[in-house]
Amino acid sequence: MAGTAATEFSTRAKLERARAASALVAQLSTEQKSDLLLGIANALEVQAPQILRANARDTASSGLSGAMRDRLLLTPERIREMANAVRDVAALPDPVNELIEEWTRPNGLRIRKVRVPLGVVGIVYESRPNVTIDAAVLALKAGNAVVLRGGKEATSSNQVLAEILAGVPGLPAGAIELLDSSTRDTVQQLIRARGLVDVVIPRGGPALISYVIENAVVPVIETGAGNCHIFVDESADLDMAARIVLNAKTQRPSVCNAAEKLLVHSQIAAGFVPAIVRQLADAGVELRGDEEACRLSSGVKPATDQDWGEEYLRLCMAIRVVSTLDEAIEHINRYSTKHSEAIITADESHAHKFLRLVDSAAVYWNASTRFTDGGEFGFGAEMGVSTQKLHCRGPFALKELTSTKYQIIGSGQVRS
Repeated sequence: MAGTAATEFSTRAKLERARAASALVAQLSTEQKSDLLLGIANALEVQAPQILRANARDTASSGLSGAMRDRLLLTPERIREMANAVRDVAALPDPVNELIEEWTRPNGLRIRKVRVPLGVVGIVYESRPNVTIDAAVLALKAGNAVVLRGGKEATSSNQVLAEILAGVPGLPAGAIELLDSSTRDTVQQLIRARGLVDVVIPRGGPALISYVIENAVVPVIETGAGNCHIFVDESADLDMAARIVLNAKTQRPSVCNAAEKLLVHSQIAAGFVPAIVRQLADAGVELRGDEEACRLSSGVKPATDQDWGEEYLRLCMAIRVVSTLDEAIEHINRYSTKHSEAIITADESHAHKFLRLVDSAAVYWNASTRFTDGGEFGFGAEMGVSTQKLHCRGPFALKELTSTKYQIIGSGQVRS
């Protein structure tokens, strides 16, 4: 009980410091914010040995393997990528005070709609210590304070990264706060801190995201799981389709925009399914499938009902043969997590129907789902990929970390 009370006090104090700091961060000029971010990027590179030692402690003690260990792992190359991503964000246009629209009413009132910071942004995330940097720099660039609650498996990495962030000269005290990850109580306190925290963003597995959504009092931007699909239509260039499927599944299978399901039109299945199964198997992918896919290739094991809705996050893929474009769309809209889906086709009418009717945040025609990413979309680092429809959807970054206000300029008008 005493420990819980101490944690509550510590969390409350950090949230209050963040709330006070948010007013100061909102006043920083574009030049001041850019200087802070460049300072962060330089500090990451200078202190890379310290970061790697902390990360080695985490990876050694985590007991994680496969995709989860890959998410936790930092390397010299990944630290350089993190630093370069921070510099990319520093170079992006400042969204704060951006004039969205302006008009004048018949009575002479001039109305302006401008972007303003959200205030205090809370992030709850698992495994990936790079999120500590991405979340902090995006929040700062958009004029916000940020409260970070990482996973216990990355405790040492996140602590070192947070100290590096907070130690950059010119950063208002409390602008970046890291909560204790040893107890779930801090998650509960963060997501219920209405009045101190303006929005919470969960990043992680389905269990974490569901917990935050179901228990939060603070508004939530949901970043969903990625049960992503590729549909190879009957008119597809099969060499192109094979390249895209292999890239989307194997280039980095542990991330949410990796393809998990492959739908193949029945008119081309007899030739394409055995060929793509061989290529995927050579890349180490475990294949599961419906009855027809299993019949076409002995390398495919029978899929269960659970397979169609599962996000594997590893070298595993399920294949289904469908008779029509409509059947493919129906399957995707039933089982997808509304993240990213692709159609490979030479039929423009089929492509446009797929793009229009598939209800996901990102829908592709003849390209890999792996491009659903803030950096690939030109946003710099991303805060996440939103699979909900309110406030923002898809990869979101600076503009989505702001709200709006109306500024009304008059000359003495009163309402009659």
